[in-house]
Amino acid sequence: MAIIKPFRGVRPPKNLVEQIESRPYDVLNSEEAREEAGNNEKSLYHIIKPEINFDPGTSEYDARVYESAAEHFDKFQKKGWLVQDDDEHYYIYAQTMNGKTQYGLVVGAYVNDYLNGVIKKHELTRRDKEEDRMKHVRVCNANIEPVFFAYPDNDVLDAIINKYAGTQPEYDFIAPVDGFRHQFWVVSDDSDIAVITTEFSKMQSLYIADGHHRSAAAALVGAEKAKQNVNHTGKEEYNYFMAVCFQASQLTILDYNRVVKDLNGLTAEQFIAALKKNFEVTLMGNAEYRPKQLHEFSLYLDGEWYSLIAKRETYDDADPIGVLDVDISSRLILDDILGIKDLRSDKRIDFVGGLRGLKELKRRVDNGEMRIALALYPVSMKQIMDIADSGKIMPPKATWFEPKLRSGLVIHKLQ
Repeated sequence: MAIIKPFRGVRPPKNLVEQIESRPYDVLNSEEAREEAGNNEKSLYHIIKPEINFDPGTSEYDARVYESAAEHFDKFQKKGWLVQDDDEHYYIYAQTMNGKTQYGLVVGAYVNDYLNGVIKKHELTRRDKEEDRMKHVRVCNANIEPVFFAYPDNDVLDAIINKYAGTQPEYDFIAPVDGFRHQFWVVSDDSDIAVITTEFSKMQSLYIADGHHRSAAAALVGAEKAKQNVNHTGKEEYNYFMAVCFQASQLTILDYNRVVKDLNGLTAEQFIAALKKNFEVTLMGNAEYRPKQLHEFSLYLDGEWYSLIAKRETYDDADPIGVLDVDISSRLILDDILGIKDLRSDKRIDFVGGLRGLKELKRRVDNGEMRIALALYPVSMKQIMDIADSGKIMPPKATWFEPKLRSGLVIHKLQ
C-alpha cells in the first residue's frame, strides 16, 4: 500500500507566483537560465540553477553554488516571496496543453515506499546526477522541485479533484516559453484530506513518470537523515518527499526521436537494403511522415521520408522490453546496422523530444549536422507500468512527458 501525507507547503503569495515560478532545473542549461531570470531577483532559478548567481562559466557543481541555493531559499522566505502554510494540505495542480487538461495531486510521498519498491522505477539513474540533487536537497533542507508520479485511475480521487476544479484556483497563469496553462488549488478540507490519504493507501504501487534522479536523491537524503537522528521516530517530515501524482490515463507521452551523424560507412542504398532484412520499407516521399502505429518508424534520409514496419518475428509481445519500439530500433537499426552500442555515451547519436516535432528532425538532417533521423511511435503509460511492475528497466531516452511541471508553485521543507 502507498503511504502519503499532507504537508505545510512553502508557496509564493498569489501576486508573486508568475515572477517566481520557473521551468525545472534539468530542461535548460546555465546560460538559458541566466537569460530567463534576467534582472528578476525573485526568479526561482536563483535557487534551482544557483550558478547564475556567479560569473558565467562557474561550475554548477562548485561548493559555493550549492551554498548560494540555500542562501537564496532563506532570502526568499525572509522577504516574504515564499511563505509557509500554517496547516498541512494536499494541493491540486492542473496543466493544460493543446486543449487537454491533466490534474495532479501534490503529496508527501513516503521515503520507505521508494526504498521498498512500492514507488516503482522504469529508468536507470546515474550516481553523479543523484549526488548533485542530494547535495541540493541537503543544503536547502527541502524538496524545492517536485517529482512526477502516475497512479492507477481512481474515481473517488477524480470526484475530489473535479470538486476543486470547479472553484477559483489559487494560481492561474499561462507560462512563458511553453505557452501552457497552469492552475493550482489548496485542499484544505479535513475530510477531503482524509479521503485522499485513504485512497492512496489502497494502491499497490505508484509509478515514477519523470524525475528518477530527483526521486532517488530525495529518498536517499530522507534515509540519510533517519540514520543520523538518534531519536528517529518515523514521523519526521524528512520521511517524505514532494511528488505530483497524476492519473495514468490522463498523461501525455510524446515520441522521443533519434538523429544519427553517419551511416557507419554505408551508402544510402546499402543502408536501405540492410533495413529490408527486418523491416517492410516503403518510400513515402518528401512530405513529413509520422509513424501511425506501434512498431512503425519513420526514417528521414536524403530529403525523403520512409515508413519502416518491423517484421513480426523481430519482437516478442510477451516480453515487456522486447516489444518496445525503442528496443526494436536500438537492436535492429542503431546496433546491428549503424554500430551504436551505448545510447548513453555514443557521440554519433542525439535525441529530440517530440514537442520539437518532425520539423526539427528534418532541419538537423538538411543542414548537414546529421545524416538520418528516426521518428518513433510514443510509448504508452501502460507499457511503462508493465515494465515497472515486471522489475525491468526501459532503454535510455524512451519517454518524453509534456507538459513539464513548473517549479516554485509549492516547496516541501524537510523539518
